[in-house]
Amino acid sequence: VQLVESGGGLVQAGDSLRLSCAASGRTFSSYTVGWFRQAPGKEREFVAAIRRSQGSTYYADSVKGRFTISRDNAKNTVYLQMNSLKPEDTAVYYCAADSQIMLSSIRDIRGYGYWGQGTQVTVSS
Repeated sequence: VQLVESGGGLVQAGDSLRLSCAASGRTFSSYTVGWFRQAPGKEREFVAAIRRSQGSTYYADSVKGRFTISRDNAKNTVYLQMNSLKPEDTAVYYCAADSQIMLSSIRDIRGYGYWGQGTQVTVSS
């Protein structure tokens, strides 16, 4: 499966953005999809994930209550709605997918076999 992120940009603190992760392939609904981010000089970190079956969602504590992950399987797309953005949210955001990932690995970058190229999000203060 190929993943393409879009929707990044430069915004001010308190603004909102919606990122999209578009996937190729007809079996996208069978993939768990995660969003990760990487700020300059820092390791890539988990942001949110949505499971393939029931669509259960998971969030990092730092974004809980501000970000919402959702999916539209008919459009082969997963979204990350980001509200109340903060300067510390500035990073390159990546989506990742895997059809075999276990729940215990859903926050682990090593659990995902497919990655997009990333989209830059910059939040100014």
